[in-house]
Amino acid sequence: MLHSSSLARVRSLRRAAPPLLALPVLAMLGGCDAVVMNPAGDVAVQQRDLVLISTGLMLLIIIPVMILTCLFAWKYRAANKEADYDPHFDHSTPLELVIWAAPLLIIICLGAVTWTSTHLLDPYRPIERTAPGKKVAQDVRPLEVQVVSMDWKWLFIYPEQGIATVNQLALPVDRPVRFRLTGTSVMNAFYVPTMAGMIYTMPGMETALHAVINKPGTFDGFSSHYSGAGFSDMNFKVYAMQDGAFDQWVAGVKGGQGSLSRATFVQLEKPSEKVPPMRFSAVAPGLFDLVVNRCVEPGKPCMSDVMMHDRKAGGDPHKIKAGEGNPPVNNTGPMHGDATKGALQKSPDEIETAPHQSKEPLPAPGNTDPGNAKNRRMSFTNTPHIPGTAGVDRG
Repeated sequence: MLHSSSLARVRSLRRAAPPLLALPVLAMLGGCDAVVMNPAGDVAVQQRDLVLISTGLMLLIIIPVMILTCLFAWKYRAANKEADYDPHFDHSTPLELVIWAAPLLIIICLGAVTWTSTHLLDPYRPIERTAPGKKVAQDVRPLEVQVVSMDWKWLFIYPEQGIATVNQLALPVDRPVRFRLTGTSVMNAFYVPTMAGMIYTMPGMETALHAVINKPGTFDGFSSHYSGAGFSDMNFKVYAMQDGAFDQWVAGVKGGQGSLSRATFVQLEKPSEKVPPMRFSAVAPGLFDLVVNRCVEPGKPCMSDVMMHDRKAGGDPHKIKAGEGNPPVNNTGPMHGDATKGALQKSPDEIETAPHQSKEPLPAPGNTDPGNAKNRRMSFTNTPHIPGTAGVDRG
């Protein structure tokens, strides 16, 4: 049997157990970095403020409702016989005003904040300031960075500097940045939480993002849209540098080895996982535009050329027939000349045989069986011969 002092010690430990168990959880939470709430760029700061303002406005309703719910449950509990009981209550004008006016005012405020922020933080709109009270001078040119998402890596092209990197992005501090984005395969989403919001990248299309970063340091960027097997490792580092350090970094890349030619790009875009950072001291002219038009491979027609041909050949683009102007791939017609006709436009002698083909009705087995399949025109499949079995006509 335990001594009385031992029992008291056990009871004290039991009372202290919940706080002690919470200590490891608090320790782990202390190591978390809420990057969205701790931005390093002015655009991300404005987005954070929008989140805080919207949350605060919604809490104006949520907190009172939660408090009143607990208050009503306590006041009108079964054990409280002194609570007012009015089964004939059906209307209260002051209560109706509070119930409807408060949410309506909050919705109006949320709508106004959302409308203004949607236009001010439009990713396609060039930024007008690099920090609160610090407008962008008219003679300042944004740094252009061309972004290409691949399976499963990121390519960054600096056209002004004539260099390119893979899974490594360097930016000067307090200088506006203009991102032009596209992709080579499935849809992705470019996201640097400390700098700006996410923007999608899609093959054959170009999107844009304007942002700025205000603090030197190393930050994380990644794809926020699932894109297949290597998605988990589709990350990159963002290095924010002062102007002098950025110029030195550019000089270091230019002094390195490797050129990003069109042939190199074709090899680079093949699916690969956990790709280490790469640098290219030179880039093929107009490579990004070729990627957007999906014609990096020599001899492949660009989408812009095909569309221009269609427009010239067909006049009104809404009256162009399907297949006109298509490049000579996938059995379509040539870019110049007669368009390929579909099977329904061909005469019977032009239709080639195939496993799935149109079959003429066979002689009827008799008028006594009008529902037999051989009395109808139908599509049939040639059944392959299986060794050891006799061929069966399923037509």
